[in-house]
Amino acid sequence: MIPKKTVRDVDVHNKRVLDRVDFNVPLDEQLQITDDKRIRESLPTIKYLIGQGARLILASHLGRPKGKVNKGMSLKPAADRLAELLAQPVKMASDCVGPEVEQMAKGLKAGEVLLLENLRFHPEEEENNPEFARQLASLADIYVNDAFGSAHRAHASTEGVAHYLPAVAGFLMEKELNILGNALNNPQHPFIAILGGAKISDKIGVIRNLLNKADTILIGGGMANTFLKAKGLEIGDSLVEAEALPTAQELLSSGSHKLVLPFDVVIADAFDAKAQNHVVQVSQVPPGWRILDIGPATIDLFREKLKGARTVVWNGPMGVFEFPPFAKGTNAIAHALADLQNATTIIGGGDSAAAIEQAGLADKVTHVSTGGGASLEFLEGLELPGVITLNDR
Repeated sequence: MIPKKTVRDVDVHNKRVLDRVDFNVPLDEQLQITDDKRIRESLPTIKYLIGQGARLILASHLGRPKGKVNKGMSLKPAADRLAELLAQPVKMASDCVGPEVEQMAKGLKAGEVLLLENLRFHPEEEENNPEFARQLASLADIYVNDAFGSAHRAHASTEGVAHYLPAVAGFLMEKELNILGNALNNPQHPFIAILGGAKISDKIGVIRNLLNKADTILIGGGMANTFLKAKGLEIGDSLVEAEALPTAQELLSSGSHKLVLPFDVVIADAFDAKAQNHVVQVSQVPPGWRILDIGPATIDLFREKLKGARTVVWNGPMGVFEFPPFAKGTNAIAHALADLQNATTIIGGGDSAAAIEQAGLADKVTHVSTGGGASLEFLEGLELPGVITLNDR
């Protein structure tokens, strides 16, 4: 149970409720939504608020318009998709603040829904400008934050608004905090973390935090290269963060009993899906070649380590999974997690979420987080600005 109030703890009947959602969905060139998962994830809170007779105002960002109006990043496609999913009209505002928006918000009847235009069309959103936050807050009586994916950002709509209104968590926020919180603070053992992705610098804090909590940490992806280099191995033209080498050496000496590195890898003669590739031991990467995936023996080792696990958290792919020849490691991990019995399996958003979705296995794991950066900071043990400001129980 999270220590913050949720939508269940406030009376929303006939109240104007500002619900910060995460409708940052991918759009194609025709501005059609290619994946509506984020909209669907927000439905439990939206339907509950409508059912309770709230006058509902939804706010979100989409993309990175850098504080300027950009028609290609309008939330209109999200409004249309939400109307289909709810089987009721969703009004669309032409902006997120200003007299016209205020009139639309005031005119809402119980059970009606209004979606504000992209918050990031205003530079004040990312600046967490107090006046902009106050303008957003003036539209409503109660604030709900259901955008876990943006909870690590101290923006006007995720942090600032909470200073002006009663502020509570939505059901998606509650679910994310409960599941990730239990995995970190009350895990069933063996607890195994799998960390990948390109950069070790993004995950130093996560590794430090997990060394105190997990039984084993399996390391793949580009970040493994920096560890291999720190051990004194020659790794050709592989991606390495030179400035992180001393930290990698320190982590290896303090956590060597828990950190498991690849011992064979797939190498290529170029960063290209069509590049020549073959499998070598980590000590045999020739000059001019680069590591782009974990090898078959490492896959077997990681599978073996995962057997019998009771809690698994996975964040970051094992290789360049966008290129099919270098996706085997990532896909193997996805299948290994899907096959686990009696385990809590958590995918920490971002590329790992994309990989598990691509493999068609999202429904075979316990939880796929909606927040890449937010879940990473949570795993690091950091407090999230969008959570701290919510009212305590």
